[in-house]
Amino acid sequence: QVQLAESGGGLVQAGGSLSLSCTASGQTFITAWFRQGPGKEREFVAGIDWSGRTRAADSVKGRFTLSRDSAWNTVYLQMNSLKPEDTAVYYCAANRVPWAVLPSNPADSDFSSWGQGTQVTVSS
Repeated sequence: QVQLAESGGGLVQAGGSLSLSCTASGQTFITAWFRQGPGKEREFVAGIDWSGRTRAADSVKGRFTLSRDSAWNTVYLQMNSLKPEDTAVYYCAANRVPWAVLPSNPADSDFSSWGQGTQVTVSS
């Protein structure tokens, strides 16, 4: 399995911004971010596949942006206009199946590698 290293979490006031990064130790074909808020199930946030196709949950569209570096090792999640309901542990996930395409409704089972998670707290 590929190792995923996340960074960039922290505490921010509502309306502020944070950027998360996920660096993979090997090649991946889909990289995504999920989150799990207090008392909630883990949910898909945003993802990108090898072709550059991206998807984002309706709750973050227009506020969160996903990008990757040219070496395809690091994926960035830029989070703007943060809200208290964005408070969660954010997990990076990766799929190493060659040429896999980002599903229309990504689920935990689509990913074989997971990071440890990074806490994002948005204060009101």
